[in-house]
Amino acid sequence: MRVNYLGPLCAGISHPALEGYDLKRFKPTCYLVEVSEEAGVVGPLMEGDLLVVDEQKPAQHADLVVVEVEGEQRLFNSHRIGGRVRLIPTAGPRESLWARQSDLRGVVVSQARRYAW
Repeated sequence: MRVNYLGPLCAGISHPALEGYDLKRFKPTCYLVEVSEEAGVVGPLMEGDLLVVDEQKPAQHADLVVVEVEGEQRLFNSHRIGGRVRLIPTAGPRESLWARQSDLRGVVVSQARRYAW
């Protein structure tokens, strides 16, 4: 699933989903992405959700990770095997990919939703 880069968290980004969020609790290595319309409006990830991504946190088993694929930032579930990570798509085609830690753009550490359904 595609995500859209919004910028570094320390830049003081204003967004309705972040109301009441204490942004100071996150490391300076964090940035925000917004989940694209590919997610739809049902499930644990929905269109418009904001994700806080830590670009220095190493991926572990079953993390949500952001990876650049074909010029787009995309969201995957990680399946760690030794020093490599198997990337399992969160939406769309179910073909997985292999990656190294250095290929990852970050690990999702928090999720914010504007509206609860």
